[in-house]
Amino acid sequence: MKRIHYNDIVDKVREMCIEANYSLSKDVIASYERALEMEKSPLGQEVLGQIMENARIADKEGMPLCQDTGLSVFFIEVGQDVSIAGGLLDDAINEGVRQGYNTGYLRKSVVQEPVFERRNTSDNTPAIIHTELVSGDRLKIMLDIAGGGCENMAALKMLRPADGLEGVKQFVVETVRNAGANPCPPVVVGVGIGGDFEKVAMLAKRALLRPVGQPHSKLEVAALEEDLLKKVNQLGIGPVGLGGIVTALAVHVEMHPCHIASLPVAVNLGCHSSRHKSITI
Repeated sequence: MKRIHYNDIVDKVREMCIEANYSLSKDVIASYERALEMEKSPLGQEVLGQIMENARIADKEGMPLCQDTGLSVFFIEVGQDVSIAGGLLDDAINEGVRQGYNTGYLRKSVVQEPVFERRNTSDNTPAIIHTELVSGDRLKIMLDIAGGGCENMAALKMLRPADGLEGVKQFVVETVRNAGANPCPPVVVGVGIGGDFEKVAMLAKRALLRPVGQPHSKLEVAALEEDLLKKVNQLGIGPVGLGGIVTALAVHVEMHPCHIASLPVAVNLGCHSSRHKSITI
């Protein structure tokens, strides 16, 4: 049995929150470079250049990439041979977020109660935490920073099985079209297919954690991702909505078995500052 201490988790999560908001992963920077090569619009090229410069400055100066430092969403894989010592896992995650957002001078964007008073919790907690028990003796923590502009453009639809693959494609493309410039394109499109009402939304969110542009391991799903990316980029929305051929940096699809009478589909969009981090303890 591997023992992982509460304080070690707090420390790791604190640094993840700061790093995710200050420095983009190499996969995101590489996706910018590919986008700049693809984009034909002079204005689109200029915008992409500014996006890349913004990322360079944020990393060099140690400052947030965006004023919306988002909601912290965690997917955690807990090995069945792991023991958390000194406290509860969820408490450690939230304490790490609390410390990270305070010491990193990150904007606090969480309200305690969503409808009536909407009072800010002042420390960006509680985080959204999804935990899965897996084999082994490791603790894997994956973080997605969900900005409000992107999150507000998410959509879910319970299609009929008869709608089939074409129905799925149509829904995904319509969702991106309806989002327009709101999620700060070029976006990363996370698509969940299958499961049930809540599972499909989690699939779409988790799809955003994959390295940008990394194809699905199954060839037929990878082909679907490629086709969807082509269709999305034909919308002409372009970088920050000013027109062009790069509306999306990538489309990532995740699937799960579902009921014979259902075909759930969810779309979650990530902005051009695709802020995700992953560590294994």
